[in-house]
Amino acid sequence: MSKYPVHGRITGPIVMIGFGSIGRGTLPLIERHFEYDKSRFVVIDPSDKNKFLLDERGIKLIQTGLNKANYREILTPLVTAGGGQGFCVNVSVDTSSLDIMKLCREIGAFYIDTVVEPWKGFYFDKNIDAAARTNYALREMVRTEAKTNPGGVTAVSCCGANPGMVNWFVKQALLNVATDLGINDPEPKTREEWARLMMKTGVTGVHIAERDTQVSATPKPIKTFVNTWSIEGFISEGSQPAELGWGTHEKWMPDTGRSHKNGCGASIYMLQPGANTRVRSWCPTPGAQYGFLVTHNESISIADYFTLREGDKVAFRPTCNYAYHPANDAVLSLHEMFGAGGYFQPAWHIMDEDEIIQGIDELGVLLYGHKNNAYWYGSQLSIEETKVVAPYQNATGLQVTSAVMAGMVWALENPKAGIVETDEMDFRRCIDVQMPYLGPVIGTYTDWNPLKDRNMFFPEDLDHGDPWQFKNILVRN
Repeated sequence: MSKYPVHGRITGPIVMIGFGSIGRGTLPLIERHFEYDKSRFVVIDPSDKNKFLLDERGIKLIQTGLNKANYREILTPLVTAGGGQGFCVNVSVDTSSLDIMKLCREIGAFYIDTVVEPWKGFYFDKNIDAAARTNYALREMVRTEAKTNPGGVTAVSCCGANPGMVNWFVKQALLNVATDLGINDPEPKTREEWARLMMKTGVTGVHIAERDTQVSATPKPIKTFVNTWSIEGFISEGSQPAELGWGTHEKWMPDTGRSHKNGCGASIYMLQPGANTRVRSWCPTPGAQYGFLVTHNESISIADYFTLREGDKVAFRPTCNYAYHPANDAVLSLHEMFGAGGYFQPAWHIMDEDEIIQGIDELGVLLYGHKNNAYWYGSQLSIEETKVVAPYQNATGLQVTSAVMAGMVWALENPKAGIVETDEMDFRRCIDVQMPYLGPVIGTYTDWNPLKDRNMFFPEDLDHGDPWQFKNILVRN
């Protein structure tokens, strides 16, 4: 990209909360694609590790952590300084997305985040039961706020690679599958029409299927957690209960599975941590693989968005789950952590773009159950291309930061949309903005299913009548 398109103008301050791997990578994309007053760009982070990047740009760092007692006092003057309409970019951990979102809307500022995050301590509070620690419960609080206070300044909830980019990919993939099946219906405009199209195609479920093959020349040290993105974020979500959108075609539920008593009803959770729960899935590069059933907002929001109701009855809903194979060093780190009783390693390390010697982050959506079996659509971004198109990040990070940038563009173009999830945004516009940063974006069919070439040395309780039952996807032996 020799010339960077300017997608919009931010008239007020930009306040970025968090300056870890994602904040660091988002910075140059904001610089490239928006007009704004550089003197009113502020970053809030308890660490000064990457302060040199801010110093060389004249951006102020407020070195502190936000908490329930101080967030209003700190944020309000920063987001309103100098007039105009401010934009709060929340790419932090241990800060309440909902509380900060509500404050921004009170003072008329735009808001975006990549996850529904609670205040510090929530994920590991032994006084909170499993149902309350799910992403389902966190999402329901945001959706309740959206319904209670509709409209108003736009706040984009959960807009990164996943959730975010993959939610947009589902719609494009569904249109591709429908076309290949000879379904020539008009493109859907409403949630109901999208759900009807998915039901008509025969798609019964979606895997957010990811394989990270990025590697460093240096082997993972013992007692060190190594990852390609936020370790705090990964440990937190991986320690939450395994969770997935629950489709109407499912005939079996795991013994540890539980339904929610309140809310949209689109999800179940399991009484076991997601990063210690495996599922069978497929990506183009490795083929069949194990993935971790880590809870993510998109697993619930996609299932909810594509729910078709007839009166009070749910007529159709797809199953949707994350099937994540992180970088090999991260897999080893998880085994080490859970082998030590779930206690974190004393040292943490994020592999940056300078030490990664090869690999891609292959992240897409696998739509399955239709007549053509399964269709994967997604990004195959390499570390080599990442280094060419954007600084300060690896391939995993750029898939996230480019989606944050696309979400900011959409917010500026739709300033009075209220609180929205990425399923509710213009997927074509967002993909178009993000596409220059995604490497090859491909769609491909596969004849794989969870029963194909299964080497069954030991007896398994399987459903041979429907290969795509979750009973066959969940690794139980």
